[in-house]
Amino acid sequence: MDKGRLHGRTATPASLTSSFLAKGLRRRFTLLLLIVIVGIYFGRLLQLTPNSSRSNVRDHREARCDTLGSADDEQPISAHHTYLPNGLLHVNPDGIHPILELVKKAEEEWEKKLDRASRTLEEAVVEYKRRYKRDPPEGFDDWWDFAHEMEVQLPDEYDTIYRELEPFWGMDPKDLAELLAIEETKPDSFTLAKNETHDTHLVTTAFSDPETWEERGLLRGMKEIRDLLDTVEPALPPFRAVFSPHGTANLLSDYNVRRACLDAAGENRYVELSKLPKPARLGFASACPPGSPGRPDEPPVNHSHRPPPRTDRTFIFDHRLSMDPCRHPHIFRNHAQYLAHDVGTTPQPTAAPRFTYSTTALFHDIQLPSFLGWTPETSPRVDDPLWESKTDERLHWRGSNIGMAYTDSTQWRDSHRSRLVSWAHDINGTVNVLIPGYVEDEGWKRVGHGTVVSKALLNPAMLDIAFSGTPRGCDLQYCRYLETQFEWRKNQDANGKEAGNHKYILDVDGKGWSKDFKRLMSSNSVIFKSTAYPEWWLDRSQPWVHYVPIKVDYSDLYDAYFFFRGGLYGEGNHDHLAKKIAYAGREWSKTFWREEDMTVYLFRLLLEYARVMHPDRESKSYKPTG
Repeated sequence: MDKGRLHGRTATPASLTSSFLAKGLRRRFTLLLLIVIVGIYFGRLLQLTPNSSRSNVRDHREARCDTLGSADDEQPISAHHTYLPNGLLHVNPDGIHPILELVKKAEEEWEKKLDRASRTLEEAVVEYKRRYKRDPPEGFDDWWDFAHEMEVQLPDEYDTIYRELEPFWGMDPKDLAELLAIEETKPDSFTLAKNETHDTHLVTTAFSDPETWEERGLLRGMKEIRDLLDTVEPALPPFRAVFSPHGTANLLSDYNVRRACLDAAGENRYVELSKLPKPARLGFASACPPGSPGRPDEPPVNHSHRPPPRTDRTFIFDHRLSMDPCRHPHIFRNHAQYLAHDVGTTPQPTAAPRFTYSTTALFHDIQLPSFLGWTPETSPRVDDPLWESKTDERLHWRGSNIGMAYTDSTQWRDSHRSRLVSWAHDINGTVNVLIPGYVEDEGWKRVGHGTVVSKALLNPAMLDIAFSGTPRGCDLQYCRYLETQFEWRKNQDANGKEAGNHKYILDVDGKGWSKDFKRLMSSNSVIFKSTAYPEWWLDRSQPWVHYVPIKVDYSDLYDAYFFFRGGLYGEGNHDHLAKKIAYAGREWSKTFWREEDMTVYLFRLLLEYARVMHPDRESKSYKPTG
């Protein structure tokens, strides 16, 4: 393979001499051409010399690479990238590297979000009414005072709560009370309540295996919820709520049922449960709009085959939209949340109120903030050296093979974790990757069509990805089989000591949402996050400012990693932008994901929930006095 191609380098002597030809210096063409060829030849030798100074390469490339300036403004319209309605940016090879554009736009959006945040209770009430077209819930002033006292940032950014509770506004509270009583009897669940005489307490439990629930820690979440609410207990309204002790969503929505509830909510009326549309029997696709990619009219829904490899080059610009299987049906076959249930379960005949720790766009479970995986901030963090002191630039991931059962009858090979480890250890064939900073044209650097690189050369040198510990979710014989299929490394320190020396770390879902993300965000490393779960903090963060969003199929992972790290020898790197994201992520973790932030979120969630469940909702709305 041509080593010049390995590093994505292109040189066109004719283009380099065209300006001289235009001035009539044709007789010097031959001499100039020879000089250019010789220069490129020796330049490549220097670039490909393993012992050459990597810092010099970086200094040179960083000086040449456009960062967040006006390079995108100088491009003609024909060079602009395309922002698709599914949350992805489609790459135009004639444009600048799209990550430069994505980072710039993300920083601008984050600054606007911070600047427009309400500073007073009165401003917060006005903003609430503007967003949600109704008064805030009763107790909103107490909530504001507590949030202000706890120095909680972005006090308006709670759209996730609105999004998850809005269908219930189209339902009669009497119907909701009956549905809640049914949910209390379903395994596995526990019910918490508060009334005029008792603080938040456990009312009842329903466990499918009464003999083992205690050793499985199924009530651990109950204690954590009560701990979060302890400081605001006097200000909480009466409520009764059912919680799932598990990490994944349970209540699959039917699109037409959900749409009917949302329409009723928008028109300030209630649906009649007996007249709701009958749920479709299409599994997960039942939750998608008819005619959407996840529920096409023709051919019939079929999730039994792995989707073909992605050939288009895209990056995420809207992380929430990118997680929606209705817009990206390949997620059905790429993530254990869906693979574990084949084509999916039967959707619920109506929306039912139930809390859980993680959900997706297809479910109507109400999401909670959780202590699970949460780590307090310590200063200094001895296991997380500063960016400048980190020496390992391989992309790092460790984790167990959780997510689904491992048997001959399941599609575990396509699940997000198994697929990741297989991808990282594949040394057969080639891959086309973008190595930035080489293709120049008319004042800006074109991203180009990428460079073909051997996986045998790339993956062992650039990736440090493996399962840890021993196989799980399998019987003895199948676990032995899995030991031969993957490389297994020792378990790492729970505080991330081994990972702390890595500049680039990948975070992926486990069985439910990732419990490692909070710890990783505090590590002074750049976190590449691939997830199917829009978590409670999503409205309060900014992809490309605090972390790097990665698609569930990992088709953008090489390109995103190469953009920051550079090629095999660091060429084309953007280390300065990586450092900026690493430190911004650490600061965000310290400022936006404290215990106080989770308490404020849960406090507001319960205010909203108590109102929507109350027979007289209007009486439970906040009315300023004076």
